[in-house]
Amino acid sequence: MILLLAYAAVLLSLLSGLLALLMRYRNCLINLKQSATFLNPVWQQRLDAFLEEQVFPQRLQQLSFIVLGLAGVCAVAAGLTCLLSQQVITDQLSLGLPWLPWHVRFDSLSAFFYLIIGIAVCAVSLYGPGYVSHNNEQDHPFGVLGLFTGLFIAGMLLVLLADDAFFFMIAWEVMSVASYFLVAFQHENPANRRAAFLYLMMAEVGAISIILAYGVLASFSENYNFTFDALRAASLTDTWANIAFVMALLGFGMKAGLVPIHVWLPEAHPVAPSHISALMSGVMLKVAVYGLIRFTYDLLGGIQWEWGLAVLIIGAVSSVFGVLYALMQHNLKRLLAYHSVENIGIIFIGLGLSMIFFSYGHEQLGVLGLVAALFHTLNHALFKSLLFLGAGVIIHQTRETDIERMGGLIHRMPKTSVLFLIGCMAISALPPLNGFVSEWLTFQAALQADVIESGVIRSLIPVSAAALALAAALAAACFVKVFGTIFLGLPRSGHCAKAQEIDDNGVIAGMGMLAGLCLLIGIFPGAIIALLNTVSVQLMGQTLPNDTAANWLWLAPVSAEQASYAAPLVFLGILVAGGISYWYLRRDPEKAYRRADTWDCGFGGLTPRMQYTSTSFSMPIRRIFSNAWQIEEQINIQQHETSKQQVTDINYKLHVQDHFWVRIYLPIERGVNQMARLIGRIQTGSIRVYLGYSFVTLILLLWVIS
Repeated sequence: MILLLAYAAVLLSLLSGLLALLMRYRNCLINLKQSATFLNPVWQQRLDAFLEEQVFPQRLQQLSFIVLGLAGVCAVAAGLTCLLSQQVITDQLSLGLPWLPWHVRFDSLSAFFYLIIGIAVCAVSLYGPGYVSHNNEQDHPFGVLGLFTGLFIAGMLLVLLADDAFFFMIAWEVMSVASYFLVAFQHENPANRRAAFLYLMMAEVGAISIILAYGVLASFSENYNFTFDALRAASLTDTWANIAFVMALLGFGMKAGLVPIHVWLPEAHPVAPSHISALMSGVMLKVAVYGLIRFTYDLLGGIQWEWGLAVLIIGAVSSVFGVLYALMQHNLKRLLAYHSVENIGIIFIGLGLSMIFFSYGHEQLGVLGLVAALFHTLNHALFKSLLFLGAGVIIHQTRETDIERMGGLIHRMPKTSVLFLIGCMAISALPPLNGFVSEWLTFQAALQADVIESGVIRSLIPVSAAALALAAALAAACFVKVFGTIFLGLPRSGHCAKAQEIDDNGVIAGMGMLAGLCLLIGIFPGAIIALLNTVSVQLMGQTLPNDTAANWLWLAPVSAEQASYAAPLVFLGILVAGGISYWYLRRDPEKAYRRADTWDCGFGGLTPRMQYTSTSFSMPIRRIFSNAWQIEEQINIQQHETSKQQVTDINYKLHVQDHFWVRIYLPIERGVNQMARLIGRIQTGSIRVYLGYSFVTLILLLWVIS
């Protein structure tokens, strides 16, 4: 039954894409209906009404998203049922090559990530109809968008089901290629085509690295077998185990968006449709995390401290640089994309701590790091999907992508502002929301560094914890900037002044579901930790150091004497404090406060030019961490022709670039272009020269053969 639900989620995702594709073949459906003479008149009338030109696209869109929602429900049901039953289900499908069938395995690790994908897909199925209904069908056909959305989701689900390297890579490529077409969906913009090409190129480089990692494992397996059972039984030397891990870390880390192989992420996520950005950032990056966990913990085994140290350092660097780059962004979706780099870094900090503890024989503390990483994986999927969906509503209603041109939306879009605020608080790790719990667990794992025998590693772990604390503080500052600039103050453009709340209940329901889960999991984290404990038991055969303390009220992962957290009591305290404050302010409105116009310093009425901008808000941080970016800052002052002391105009320009892009990828791009120009010289256009090339090639081949 569980495996049938898992299969149903894949098939319904594909069916959703096929239904969307029918929009482009409405005339074919009409011809089929006319040839179906066996239908009774009642059914023919119903088909005529369904195929009516005015309502057919809308109904098919709704039907496609309904089927997609059913796929999400099946994925959630399969994941939860498998986690609760702790079963390991295997199967074999007669697909692929005749002598190489697809092997399927559904265990607790797969089920947990199935649950993550299912929740995100359910939210997107509610959000999608209202969002895509405003698209221009001629320029952006829904058939193409829906088809590749279904393929994209099906590819991710199949990755989680794969139990052999061949099936895994097929599903991985379906996921990558389908998401490429989604990134390039609005292809009329050259920047979108460039971002899609960059994404596809780096995705394929990562796929090659993953194939090499599997190849190393398979070379030590019996009869060069690619099934995961055979790879688990392979016995590698330390050297080849290190090579396999490095290849896997490069391949999966490139898809996850780790620094410095993250450059595709802030380019691709902002140009995709918003609900696709939510799936890519909230879910697809987690499939890469799943791949690394499956490869390292399950297939490779024999975890070494060097691997954990490398993952820990890369995670710390990614978390800090991700949030620093996000602080400098003005494009809302690009800012959120950089925060994905930051949160992936936090997940990898937990994985690095877990690997270090496992390598030194502290299995239960290793489980604590693994549970913290998996918990933050779920949390990031929830609040980042919420924020991207909210960004889509904001951009659609204001027709602005630059947060410098927004403002005052809290009065015009109150529902969106509340839901977006919940996402901002969750990603800033503020209690009682879910982001706080997973980061607190990561800190608890880092605080156990004194059990490590190596003094160097014991000193590096607190440094990574400090990096995590810095990233959390900067993330809070960033989202104070984001929410304050977008929703507070006065509108900075005419579009924002005319913006209204979106009138589609499905859009609000999709965001509301994610916001409710952020709050619910933050208040009752014990249930999620109990589920994650089953994953660690099945994967590593170990539980948390103090798994009995992970109940609905108190959370004490190591021991109650060291640290504990009571999320329901914190939430209750917040409600009590809020209620008392509200009562105090409202007890006598006339005496409690008085209303008056804001002081305008004698300049007349307040204007948007008097407000803090995104650039000015982040200026102190830019001054402190100036070496983290390549900054080009220009101030042009124009003076009066006769009176030099009279300034007529001041122009300020600021351009902030990613150091990794400038120093690593631009030189590679220049080298490739130069090589292409050199190779292009052989294209002379002369048939005699081409015949000469053929003659020389034949002579060389004959010489080699002889």
